[in-house]
Amino acid sequence: MASGSGAQGGAVTLGRWLLAAVFVVAGALRLWAALRGAPTSDTTLAFSLAQLLAGVLIVAGWQLRWTALAAAALVLLDAVLSHPFWAVRAAARTGQMLQFLQHLGLAGGFLLLSAMAPRR
Repeated sequence: MASGSGAQGGAVTLGRWLLAAVFVVAGALRLWAALRGAPTSDTTLAFSLAQLLAGVLIVAGWQLRWTALAAAALVLLDAVLSHPFWAVRAAARTGQMLQFLQHLGLAGGFLLLSAMAPRR
């Protein structure tokens, strides 16, 4: 992705790598845990593999517009399914809401990345 030059281009590249790192690390850790015998559902395995793959593709810059859109959709789905702050007791609500909001921030970053990707 060649958005800008110099410092701006470097910032975009670093931002892309940092966004992708969340997916690469989270996906790899869950897959590694499953390989070591941790009980893991098929859905979690598929989601973790999708995260890892999306992260690697984003680092590589492959089909960035569509890969970043897919990553945004993935993280939004995860936010809704994994952090339903609206449905938990008051004691857990704040923590779940913070996790949900962090997922929204990641989705926003992926949407920005998609918007900045060159159109081919």
